[in-house]
Amino acid sequence: MKILIFQHLAVETAGIFTELWSNDGHELHVVALDEGDQIPALDAYDLLAVMGGPMDVWQEAEHPWLIPEKAAIKHWVQTLNRPYFGICLGHQLLAVALGGDAQPMQTPEVGLTQISQTGAGRADAIFGSLPETMTTLQWHGVHVTTLPPDAVVLASNAACAVQAMRVGRHAYGVQYHLEILPSTVADWQAIPAYRAALHVAIGAAAADQLEADVTPLLPAFRQMAAQINRGLNDLLARA
Repeated sequence: MKILIFQHLAVETAGIFTELWSNDGHELHVVALDEGDQIPALDAYDLLAVMGGPMDVWQEAEHPWLIPEKAAIKHWVQTLNRPYFGICLGHQLLAVALGGDAQPMQTPEVGLTQISQTGAGRADAIFGSLPETMTTLQWHGVHVTTLPPDAVVLASNAACAVQAMRVGRHAYGVQYHLEILPSTVADWQAIPAYRAALHVAIGAAAADQLEADVTPLLPAFRQMAAQINRGLNDLLARA
């Protein structure tokens, strides 16, 4: 299969999914939108994966490529009706591109938090195989506030009601990060805006401790990513 990846920052890659998809024999095409890469013709691809980034979904003046990106996501999901997987910003863009909304949070959700599956999540073909309660890595100050039509919430917590969603049958978004690699926390803390958000949310001491706290959870994050990947492979085979 051919997977198209929209990337918004060099250090916000598909992470562990890059390894999983490569091991499965899929062909990967990364489009670095923030570096000026153009979106290719979509018809040649089987899965669209959209990653995170420091920009907000409404910042079209600062990042004009958000306009064609949203149009491409809408065309992909609504017209081509092909599988979609979005993480963090990619989750928010899925909502906004299809008629929902995303707005700033009162307090950013950053660090390790618990999320729980909804009834729809437990019944979902992909998320149903995951634990009902999961520890996740969060790093966001925007959340989905209005679901697009034909969307269901798959996971939630008190800070963010839409931690994961499915739109239609083939489009999935997750607000949290399960793509992370051993270097991810350090890489993100090197970005001033990300480090500032971390300090505001959990304080300097906890921020300095975060990498050590995340490290023992990496095998569990990898296992969750692998389970989602198996579900995406099943989606690709059916699509």
